[in-house]
Amino acid sequence: MRNTKRILRLDASANHADSSSKKLGDYLLDQLKQIDPLVETRTRDLNRELSFIDANWIAANFTALYDREPAQSARLAFSDRLVDELKWADHIVLTTPMYNFGVPATLKAWIDLICRAGVTFRYSNNGPEGLLKGKRADIIITTGGVLLDSPVDFVSGYLKQVFGFIGIEDINIVGADQMNIDAEASFTRAMSKIEQQYQAIAA
Repeated sequence: MRNTKRILRLDASANHADSSSKKLGDYLLDQLKQIDPLVETRTRDLNRELSFIDANWIAANFTALYDREPAQSARLAFSDRLVDELKWADHIVLTTPMYNFGVPATLKAWIDLICRAGVTFRYSNNGPEGLLKGKRADIIITTGGVLLDSPVDFVSGYLKQVFGFIGIEDINIVGADQMNIDAEASFTRAMSKIEQQYQAIAA
């Protein structure tokens, strides 16, 4: 794994008080900081500030940069900030639960705000090309009853596709799935995977 200096952490769980995915994110960051105590971290709670795209946002996004009216630039300002966070980071740590077989609405809103043609990807003669290359993503997913990589897991494959689409292909997924069956065992397995991976890197 390349040296990580700047980590962007994104948390999608609506459960602020007792989120298993966020706890696993804490543990993963602890491992990274043991490897390099000087890493810089920025954190975004996707349950705060996020908004859905609308007709005005779409119109602004599809207007050339230098042709935008001030109101259009203002409408895209928050999206620009989210994209700048991704550009700044060497390493993205995303923590999310599975809600009703898919990603939380706030995470989908974030995805819609950062997937922008000409900004995070572009179309070429060979099809779409991601523009945020050279980064790593750790994606932590928790589920209640669904087994990850099963036919009804519409989270892990979707998130791999999204990150790959914008150019981030070094992707690691850590799952604590089927926690309604045995939460402690599932959580422990996920911690062990994180520990083994990053201890091996440190060695």
